[in-house]
Amino acid sequence: MSAKTKSKGFTIIEVVLVLAIAGLIFLMVFIALPALQKSQRDTQRKNDLSRIMVQLTNYASNNRGSIPSSLVTATLGGKTFVEGYLGGDTASIAGDEYKDPATGTGYVFLPVDSSQNKIVEGTVFYAQGGICGIDGAITGGKARQYALLTKLENQSSLYCVDNQ
Repeated sequence: MSAKTKSKGFTIIEVVLVLAIAGLIFLMVFIALPALQKSQRDTQRKNDLSRIMVQLTNYASNNRGSIPSSLVTATLGGKTFVEGYLGGDTASIAGDEYKDPATGTGYVFLPVDSSQNKIVEGTVFYAQGGICGIDGAITGGKARQYALLTKLENQSSLYCVDNQ
């Protein structure tokens, strides 16, 4: 009488199946990660624009309703808006570019009448006397209104915020 012995271990089919499932999981994470990173950068840009809007409101409150004509070159007591209200210093400003010392995110502040082909991620258009239109573009407004316009990575239309 011969007894069949069963050896312990995995068959080749079981090993291949586990590797295939692990590969599919890795592939799904690898595909989803860039979209998640873009979404996080867009959220950071939106938060930064909201913070800039709050500081523009503070500026207007401290200066009898007037708003700066430029975010980088307008001075108040020898300091620019960026230095006085956004916590930047002369090392964080190069021309129209401002690098946020808290987040390390760099922005280029340009007046809205600048060349429209410069609208890329990280460029912020500032319009004194402007409001956001329906399509995200800045339209004319009253003297004490202002708007910020930028491009986000996960959005085809422009992102615009104003003090309305």
